[in-house]
Amino acid sequence: MQNGAMKAWLDSSYLSGSNQSWIEQLYEDFLTDPDSVDANWRSMFQQLPGTGVKPDQFHSKTRDYFRRLAKDASRYTSSISDPDTNVKQVKVLQLINAYRFRGHQHANLDPLGLWKQERVADLDPAYHDLTEADFQESYNVGSFAIGKDTMKLGELIAALKQTYCGSIGAEYMHITSTEEKRWIQQRIESVAGKASFTAEEKKRFLSELTAAEGLERYLGAKFPGAKRFSLEGGDALIPMLKEMIRHAGKSGTREVVLGMAHRGRLNVLVNVLGKKPQDLFDEFAGKHKEHLGTGDVKYHMGFSSDMETEGGLVHLALAFNPSHLEIVSPVVIGSVRARLDRLDEPSSNKVLPITIHGDAAVTGQGVVQETLNMSKARGYEVGGTVRIVINNQVGFTTSNPLDARSTPYCTDIGKNGAGADFPRQCGRSGSGRLRHPSGA
Repeated sequence: MQNGAMKAWLDSSYLSGSNQSWIEQLYEDFLTDPDSVDANWRSMFQQLPGTGVKPDQFHSKTRDYFRRLAKDASRYTSSISDPDTNVKQVKVLQLINAYRFRGHQHANLDPLGLWKQERVADLDPAYHDLTEADFQESYNVGSFAIGKDTMKLGELIAALKQTYCGSIGAEYMHITSTEEKRWIQQRIESVAGKASFTAEEKKRFLSELTAAEGLERYLGAKFPGAKRFSLEGGDALIPMLKEMIRHAGKSGTREVVLGMAHRGRLNVLVNVLGKKPQDLFDEFAGKHKEHLGTGDVKYHMGFSSDMETEGGLVHLALAFNPSHLEIVSPVVIGSVRARLDRLDEPSSNKVLPITIHGDAAVTGQGVVQETLNMSKARGYEVGGTVRIVINNQVGFTTSNPLDARSTPYCTDIGKNGAGADFPRQCGRSGSGRLRHPSGA
């Protein structure tokens, strides 16, 4: 009996674990070509259950599959996948990225329609080989911060257009900091470009907008021949500024220093800083106290006041401005730096600088770029400046914007535009800049 057991063991000893790899390779050779292996092995493999009814699978493929699966722990897809679907998924993600890069070129920023929008090819689904037949298919939206993991392609395209081609043009993909880009994406995409305000806030915007337009109309009717550098067409500046100041006050800012040129200055003096309208009308009428002399022109005048916010009083100071329009910009930054240096926390957001420019001045005057170049210098930095450009498209004496500059926007040094026909979006765009962690 012992001899029989020993003989059986010796006859099968070649099946020991140490020979596993060699036997598996031999078996795969048998599956490929049965005649390629020795007759004894062929006879044994043919006796295995299932052989001849349904061909066995190559074990090496199975091992390789699980080896790849182990390397990618995040992979939960079925082992059976459609290559066409995977290709379409990649195309969908490319479409999302195209809107992030170039959606602003189709944004509604020009109510006059003077600037001809060129067709942006990669915003068209067809450019990415996506057809209407794909619109009802669901795809993963990747990092698109819409609050859903998957969306039908048709719904996704509608959301992308609303987010990036509405009344706010966001150009930010040039930023080198990944964290900053994700921060902006989250705040733009999570609300799909919509301005979210309560009914009370909307009424307040309407009241402020009405006050701005009413002042311009009155001055135009009462003093038709006087220079006033009207804000007409850019009236949304008033609710935008006031919303920014309210938000800044709620966030702990105690002083706001403003610098601006002529355009809209009188409106800002009255409707933001609270200058008495009667004092402005007297200046138009040429009334002044004799001991003060004739004084400067009214659109050079500065002013200071306090504004009540939810976070307390905020002191507002509008710097006096000479006729050299942009020279006030570094003056404002210097004033803010001096105010910060007097504080116990010089790096805090206690003092906020806001500079307001015209489209021609911000494009054509070098002092703007010189000031921007000092923004990160240790001796001059102020933690960031909010810069607003009022583009009423009459800054240059040309009828065609193409003859005024070489770039699509007058603000190609800044990357956030809002259509002036949409005051609520202007308010959202302005307060959104204040929420940026760097304040830049």
